Amino acid sequence: MIARIWSGESPLWLLLLPFSWLYGLVSGVIRLAYRLGLKKAWRAPVPVVVVGNLTAGGNGKTPVVIWLVEQLQQRGIRVGVVSRGYGGKADRYPLLLTSTTPTAQAGDEPVLIYQRTGAPVAVSPVRTEAVKAILAQHPVQLIVTDDGLQHYRLARDMEIVVIDGVRRFGNGWWLPAGPMRERASRLKTVNAVITNGGVAKRDEIPMRLRPGMAINLHTGERREVRDLKHVVAMAGIGHPPRFFTTLAESGVTLEKTVALADHQALTHNDVHALVKPGQSLVMTEKDAVKCRAFAEDNWWYLPVDAQLEGERAEKLLQELITLAR
Repeated sequence: MIARIWSGESPLWLLLLPFSWLYGLVSGVIRLAYRLGLKKAWRAPVPVVVVGNLTAGGNGKTPVVIWLVEQLQQRGIRVGVVSRGYGGKADRYPLLLTSTTPTAQAGDEPVLIYQRTGAPVAVSPVRTEAVKAILAQHPVQLIVTDDGLQHYRLARDMEIVVIDGVRRFGNGWWLPAGPMRERASRLKTVNAVITNGGVAKRDEIPMRLRPGMAINLHTGERREVRDLKHVVAMAGIGHPPRFFTTLAESGVTLEKTVALADHQALTHNDVHALVKPGQSLVMTEKDAVKCRAFAEDNWWYLPVDAQLEGERAEKLLQELITLAR
């Protein structure tokens, strides 16, 4: 229903317009207060790059963060990552991740980023505190913040927006009548726009999510995902249909799909109940970091990598390297 409302297919969005006007008014006043200096933003002693979005829901932001961190690491840049840590609840903040930090404390996306990149990762509702925690222990040259485009309390040197190239901006209205956190005109003020799927417009950097081999959560075995039989697909991400489409395009015949809430907490019983004997469960890597501790032999995950190519992508990396150095 939400998808139909936000796309404009359902007229119910008209009933929500007053709440959207209020949302837009409040967010606009907050941003104006920072622009006029009525509220002060904290500036870190190293450059800060925000990777965010204008809409609610999954746009492929976390794969972009991983891609940026890995690309910069390959070029000799020391990078740290900060996040709000959605889906996690720690005893105290800021929380600097280690190899044993559970998703229940840090959230699924920060743990995934830490495991994939090995970069210092810190989470806190106050992102400035997360930045300070990293700087206190790691000599990083650049901070990447996963989300936080609207978190103006943290000053930034560059803003990168990731958009869904298929859904784009729906009906264009603020939450809750539409999917927008900020209006599309905000793109005029950011440094780069990365478009996940669909057709990138002029000056946008095209991106594709490239799936790898399926990996067994329990044994670590790797197998072509199309070779798995009797597949049940599970996805607890912002836009689960994208994952199901990726599996279908990879040659998988799906017997059942299970769409979960983004950042949904998972238990063994929850996941075990989704499959019958003889079936294979395939989940996202983001879900896998929550399930690895109690995984069964027929549970697999499909990692995906952001693929950005072309002159504009290389130009973005060079700008970040110059900023860091």
